[in-house]
Amino acid sequence: MLATIQYNSKKLQIDLSKPIDISIPLEASKSNVNAWYIEEPKIEPVKDGEWIASVLEGASINFNNIYFNPHGHGTHTECVGHITKEVHSINQNLKQFFFLAEVITVAPENLNGDFVISKKQIQYAIGNKKRDAVVIRTIPNTNDKLTKQYSHTNPPYLLEDAAEYLRKKGIKHLLIDLPSVDKEKDDGELLAHHAFWNTKGKLRLDATITEFVFVPNTVVDGTYFLNLQIAPFENDASPSKPVLYKIIE
Repeated sequence: MLATIQYNSKKLQIDLSKPIDISIPLEASKSNVNAWYIEEPKIEPVKDGEWIASVLEGASINFNNIYFNPHGHGTHTECVGHITKEVHSINQNLKQFFFLAEVITVAPENLNGDFVISKKQIQYAIGNKKRDAVVIRTIPNTNDKLTKQYSHTNPPYLLEDAAEYLRKKGIKHLLIDLPSVDKEKDDGELLAHHAFWNTKGKLRLDATITEFVFVPNTVVDGTYFLNLQIAPFENDASPSKPVLYKIIE
């Protein structure tokens, strides 16, 4: 199903029948991807006395409660409210959902025992391209990312100047396949978050960070049309489902 879309001053043709979902599913399992020292998600039927809201248990419906943390249990999109005293909701601040995105692949570099993504690496990968969003895939890129337990592992992260560069380049939406753009244990500095959202200047209320994506190796680097889908949570972050579409030349 081909669709022609007028985006800014350009006409883009995309194939709607071939979406590329780069989200990680959330399931009630210890193998669910996890970070920030929390237990696995829970999906449980409602109980009322001896009645259990499960067809398997004799009820006429399945009626589950779901317990999860958007930051720690999978693909999520967050706004500046993640790091501000003021309450800012992702649902109130993300009002557009289609963007021109560049997928780039980066091999984090060793810096004082940490693996980091530098400004130079991102500059080289993006070049002079002007995009609304960037999707960062780190290597090695294995299916372990779908179930990895990240707590206490010191995953790779984005250096402050790399996040600042993305902000100055006009990138509004940063997507990455790691649990955070910042170092796991940084004494709460969150340098990349602050740099990207410009907390020392005019806050970028309409800018977002999406973490815990997974970009399959079959997806080549390049330009895509991104549909960034969120659930309408009045919260700093929401579980999300970013979907890429190839642009047909």
